[in-house]
Amino acid sequence: MVATLLVNTSKVFPSFALCPFQVQSFTINAQNQKLPSKTRKKPSYGASRRSALKKTFTQEQVTFTAPLSSDPLVAIIGGGISGLLCASFLEKRGVRSTVFDTGVHGLGGRLGTRVVDPNSLVFDHAAQFFTVSDSRFAELVHGWTDKGLVSEWKGPIGELQSGGKFVPFLSSPPRYIATRGMRSLADSLLSQARLVNVVRPCWVSKLEPFNGMWHLSENGKPCGQFDAIVIAHNGKCANRLLMTSGLPLIAKQMKRLELSSIWALLAAFEDPLPFLGATEVPFEGAFVRGIDSLSWMANNTKKLQNSQSGGPHCWTFLSTAAYGKQNKVPQENIPTATASRVTAGMLDSVEAALGLSKGSLPKPSYTRLQLWGAALPTNTPRIPCIFDPFGRAGICGDWLLGSNIESAVLSGIALANHIADYFQSTGADPADFAVGLNQEFQPLEGHDIGQFPGLGSDDKINEAQVYELAK
Repeated sequence: MVATLLVNTSKVFPSFALCPFQVQSFTINAQNQKLPSKTRKKPSYGASRRSALKKTFTQEQVTFTAPLSSDPLVAIIGGGISGLLCASFLEKRGVRSTVFDTGVHGLGGRLGTRVVDPNSLVFDHAAQFFTVSDSRFAELVHGWTDKGLVSEWKGPIGELQSGGKFVPFLSSPPRYIATRGMRSLADSLLSQARLVNVVRPCWVSKLEPFNGMWHLSENGKPCGQFDAIVIAHNGKCANRLLMTSGLPLIAKQMKRLELSSIWALLAAFEDPLPFLGATEVPFEGAFVRGIDSLSWMANNTKKLQNSQSGGPHCWTFLSTAAYGKQNKVPQENIPTATASRVTAGMLDSVEAALGLSKGSLPKPSYTRLQLWGAALPTNTPRIPCIFDPFGRAGICGDWLLGSNIESAVLSGIALANHIADYFQSTGADPADFAVGLNQEFQPLEGHDIGQFPGLGSDDKINEAQVYELAK
């Protein structure tokens, strides 16, 4: 939800990192490996977690021995902001890439914006805003601001206590938003790129090493061959993809990641919501306290400064991680009864948070419910990227450093530079480029909707640590 889906909360998430396994690696020459026949039985993706883990840790390690091509090409699987920045910075180093993304309406992943026609209702339904604490990220944001892609969100933001008491943040770092919704930033990042190809919607379902290259396919349809691959997404889909890829160490680290679930309720109201309580401040965004099912609420119409007198007012309500866990269902097929119960429950929570009497919340003219089943990381290895030089594969994403847009950006940049250095390291020992394959995970703190460095009690990212690899 930031990179921030969801991007800060003063709750400590427990870490359920897997116990370490003794991994035995078997080296095969990927240059001479034969492609499996079309009649080969497909792996079962309905296997249990224990079965999946067993398969992951017993697969053979791919070791490429063929030299890199003179003009290497990288496949980036995932078009969130981390993957997009990885592609952008590979281009800065003269490296071509292809970004594969499943998005039907646009790029961005958790930089999600939903536009509803014909009324042109606009909702940021994942990442809500971001702050800046790192100097290199600040330089990027300054450039985005000059181009009109992002702007500072200056509306009242603070904490809303159950019963309607709103306390604004009187002093806080600048808060940034994409001027036309978060997805617009993602869709703009590669608009001028010449060495980046974007393929969407595409769901890469298989990775196969053959003749010194990675061969990608979508349900049997070839997607091309590449010198190296980047996994820029996570969750069960990434785990399935890596299960039989020949990258056991990469797969092991991805499997250790734990993710929260968050419900997002989008609701449009014809009139402004009534604000009661001691302060009666018409806030635009608030971290909700004292309500079990609600962690955040924001007025997208005010935030994006496109409101018309008389409405409608488009609000995003995000649940707590605990409520998401209690009511988790398959996000691809939410039962109607669950959707009705969660929608009613979250609207009741909005009413309680605003201090309104039972049944007095205006009825929304539009609602849509979405479950982010893999919303935010709850543990992290605290390293900018992961890279297996023998399998020529890497991972980037916010979870490697935190749970916000800044962490995602820094991770993508770090991996891009690391891969470019690897490509240019003629004669160097590949083992010298191994990064993060055995890094331990630690619990991750933050708001239920992510981290916002500099805002509240968040711990700032150690800049020296972040850029150990992002040179």
